[in-house]
Amino acid sequence: MLSIVNIKQTENVQSLAGDFLVVAQKAAIAAYPLIGKGDKIGTDKAGTTAMREEMNRINMNATIVIGEGEMDEAPMLYIGEKLGTGTEPQVDIAVDPIEGTTLVSKGQDNSLAVIAVAKRGALLHAPDMYMEKLAVGPGAKGSIDIEASLTENMKSVAKALGKDVRELTVMMQERTRHNHLMKQVFHLGAKVRLFSDVDITGAVATAVDELDVDILVGTGGAPEGVIAAVALKCLGGDFQGRLVPKSEKELMRCKKMGISNPHALLTIDDIVKTNDCFFVATGITDGPLLKGVRRKRNNKLITHSFVATAEQSQFVEARHNVQDT
Repeated sequence: MLSIVNIKQTENVQSLAGDFLVVAQKAAIAAYPLIGKGDKIGTDKAGTTAMREEMNRINMNATIVIGEGEMDEAPMLYIGEKLGTGTEPQVDIAVDPIEGTTLVSKGQDNSLAVIAVAKRGALLHAPDMYMEKLAVGPGAKGSIDIEASLTENMKSVAKALGKDVRELTVMMQERTRHNHLMKQVFHLGAKVRLFSDVDITGAVATAVDELDVDILVGTGGAPEGVIAAVALKCLGGDFQGRLVPKSEKELMRCKKMGISNPHALLTIDDIVKTNDCFFVATGITDGPLLKGVRRKRNNKLITHSFVATAEQSQFVEARHNVQDT
């Protein structure tokens, strides 16, 4: 916790990391009473309201560039919404107040409150559609190519990490569309680790040694891809993506958001055009990266968060006095 206080002494976007830690914690605490209650909409509303209220207290001039839709589609943290007190610094925000609303509503693992922040104009304005993703940690930076097969990438990553390819662990979402990827992993004698939802966790896991994940691969939401790319930019890892528009409407949406070639390979530097950025996540339910919100005696709630900047990363456990949960 002390190191976050030290970060705030600098005059850059990363100086806001401590403030946004509180934002993520407040969202997770707001969602906590709804765990297992079957109320996806209520969960999203609770987390979003808590985030908005806290972000509007921060001294910044912020714009949501990845949120919950356009202004007429989602009245909560919509794309283009302005937040903060209006003072410097000028920042762009990619946010998912509750990543895994279905998980929260069903009382399942691996839901998060998650935010990525960068200086103004530095984040890809990814439309809400699918993106092919390939992510690795710092040891394999520069060794991936999303235009090559997973087999080729696994061999390249294994060489970079000094491992036998059979020692690799490849994380992917458990979906039929990924069956061909699983077959390639099994063919090389490596290990698959599957998850149901929230691929941001899998991407971050590649850069956290204790989690023993070497590669994240698969097709998932493009907005989440941008958030994951920010995290890996801070952690020294690598990320590549490629949008997968499935209709003329989605192609037009790409053009509207300034993406002239929707099928182009996107490197981590294409997605996050700065090192002045940070990533914050707080667990709502237990997952491989973070513990969920826990209740202790005397109305105390415990939160577990992860904060990453270009200068450092850290896990933060905090105790909160909460009366009405």
